[in-house]
Amino acid sequence: MKKYIDTGKKDTRSGFGAGLEELGKTNENVVALCADLIGSLKMDAFIANHPERFFQIGIAEANMMGIAAGLTIGGKIPFTGTFANFSTGRVYDQIRQSIAYSGKNVKICASHAGLTLGEDGATHQILEDIGLMKMLPGMTVINTCDYNQTKAATIAIADHQGPVYLRFGRPKVANFTAEDQKFEIGKAVLLQEGTDVTIVATGHLVWEALQAAESLSEQGISAEVINIHTIKPLDDEAILNSVKKTGCVVTAEEHNFLGGLGESVSRVLTKNHPTPQEFIATNDTFGESGTPAQLMEKYGLNAEAIVKASQKAIQRK
Repeated sequence: MKKYIDTGKKDTRSGFGAGLEELGKTNENVVALCADLIGSLKMDAFIANHPERFFQIGIAEANMMGIAAGLTIGGKIPFTGTFANFSTGRVYDQIRQSIAYSGKNVKICASHAGLTLGEDGATHQILEDIGLMKMLPGMTVINTCDYNQTKAATIAIADHQGPVYLRFGRPKVANFTAEDQKFEIGKAVLLQEGTDVTIVATGHLVWEALQAAESLSEQGISAEVINIHTIKPLDDEAILNSVKKTGCVVTAEEHNFLGGLGESVSRVLTKNHPTPQEFIATNDTFGESGTPAQLMEKYGLNAEAIVKASQKAIQRK
């Protein structure tokens, strides 16, 4: 079993900032817009080096989406930046009508997603954004797992033609993927091979899935771990190849089980290869105030919960 090493905890939002800074140097069509959250979105370096390509919209997220859509008409590639809650629920009509329906080349970059927003509480901890965005025709949905992958994804989506929702987080988490990785939209990453259970994880839960696989190995259980960074389009082939070998699957995400990664995987399995599946996700609930670690434990979004779900899935074969 390959052992992944945490090279030092970093926040994924800083990975976005680093990727945006790199794009500023390499792609003159990239422009950035922010809704009064420059520091939180780590956009400072881009602004310092390319002030003429930055637009501070203020606390007017709906206007930001409309402006971004308009900028694409002149060939610009706009990256919008605000919290995930404000990037989706608050502006859903503008995204649907002005961006998705029109197929505009806007990159909606959403920080502070999920429970790990922490102490700000339920009003800011959006757990339904993946579902909202994946239902929009033509929208690509990406949820990265660490700093390095977020940086790589930010750079990659600039070359993708069409609207993208890029989701990342607030806290510092394990940074374990390759610094020089090639990010391929829609291509799952097989982190380790196994024969007894498939663990399909996204975002912050990928590291937890690896820790769970290590614990399962100590029990004599061989877990295959797949990093699904792109939820739409989903890598159906990678999922099916794995479950045909293992015979059961656990999906893990920092999102409501309604509308998230787990439901997308269920669709693939139902249509092609019905398989026992267990879900690690929030159970149709809002969050609450607390530290990220406290919340992930309370809502069952950690390695321990993945281990238990894996054992249950295996029993259902």
